[in-house]
Amino acid sequence: MMGERQLKKPHFVLIHGAGGGSWCWYKVKCLMVNSGYTVTCLDLRGAGIDSSDPNKILSFDDYNKPLIDFLTSLPDHEQVILVGHSAGGLSVTDATHKFSKKISLAVYVAAAMLKNGFLTQQDVKDGVPDASEFKDAYNFEYGLGPDQPPTSITVKKELERKIIYNMSPLEDFTLATMLLRPAPIYALRSAMFKDVDEGVENVPRVYIKTMYDKLMQPKQQDKMIAKWPPSNVYVIESDHSPNFSNPFVLCGILVEAYLSICQSST
Repeated sequence: MMGERQLKKPHFVLIHGAGGGSWCWYKVKCLMVNSGYTVTCLDLRGAGIDSSDPNKILSFDDYNKPLIDFLTSLPDHEQVILVGHSAGGLSVTDATHKFSKKISLAVYVAAAMLKNGFLTQQDVKDGVPDASEFKDAYNFEYGLGPDQPPTSITVKKELERKIIYNMSPLEDFTLATMLLRPAPIYALRSAMFKDVDEGVENVPRVYIKTMYDKLMQPKQQDKMIAKWPPSNVYVIESDHSPNFSNPFVLCGILVEAYLSICQSST
């Protein structure tokens, strides 16, 4: 069984966080493609160049549909390495519940790693980014009306550098300020997963912990790691966005994690 997980042609599929898009991975994709790996970067609904209105995306299934469609289209014998950053961890978990045989490795980068999503209040406490030290850090939009929960969210412009990109190069921070979009928070908060595929626990998982993260606090990451222990935990010196602040080391960790899975399956 384990031999089936050996990756003959490693294919990394990179999933962005809330408000991001496939553009977030441009450095990582360049480095990995130049090293001979196949890399796919997806835009989820309402992200990147997808034209959907985030305020009209009201279910997680709708939000994550591009990833599910991609995995559905893969031949049954093909496997990929799923990498989720931040809220992208929810997308990865959703996929492992539905397509465990098509996923050779799940990688969580400063990500929400919750087996059943936001099933309990403790899950919310552990997995929702904590920017409370910055007090009023967010702008909300109320697409369903002012008396309903918010439908989209953005970090306030004046705080983006401090919260998300505190160690990232100025040019990447500048790019992000031009491309970030409101995140469909209503859909994200509805992420709850059932064991559609009983093989979810057979998918190897690793966590990449970001040491100087101001958004997904290291203590939050530790709680998720303790609650649903992965096979390995890597530590990277970066802010919330190692894809910008430390891409070389991040790529090295991704390759190391892949090689470790190959070795364990032989």
